[in-house]
Amino acid sequence: MQIEVRECLPLFGTESFVFQFAIQNLKIKIYRTIILHVVLYGCETWSLTLREERKLRVFENRVLRRVFGPKREEVTGEWRKLHNEELSDRYSLPNIVRVVQSRRMRWVTHVARMEQRRGVYRVLVGTPEGKRPLGRPRRRWEDNIKMDLQEVGGSCGWSCLRIGRGGGHLCVG
Repeated sequence: MQIEVRECLPLFGTESFVFQFAIQNLKIKIYRTIILHVVLYGCETWSLTLREERKLRVFENRVLRRVFGPKREEVTGEWRKLHNEELSDRYSLPNIVRVVQSRRMRWVTHVARMEQRRGVYRVLVGTPEGKRPLGRPRRRWEDNIKMDLQEVGGSCGWSCLRIGRGGGHLCVG
């Protein structure tokens, strides 16, 4: 592989647009196939707070800034970092928070199809016994699902979630 790259360098040159574009595409593929999967391992069960969502977006923007590099201003000729809007324009795929939401929705439909005797289903639908701790209740996974459903356009919440195949019906709150 190293020999092939060295042979191609004189053809493209290090400043060539085609060469830089190929490197960017390779970096984006590495980000999508390796880094994103490692970072989002098990995200289907996360109950994200707004602070955690912001941290994920910051992480993604830092990675994309490294991939796309700085931008040279046409007027002044100075280099600057890409703004968040420019990053989202260049990276056409959904942002990391949307990926978490879509995986969470896919997981809830999977759980909705499960039989009622399955442990995962019972943990999701069941209510814990005992007293809860003092203070404001923490954001639960169920709350995230309800917010995701409202964002998609479903105003009825969990009770409307009816999935094909086995016709499983998940009714929570």
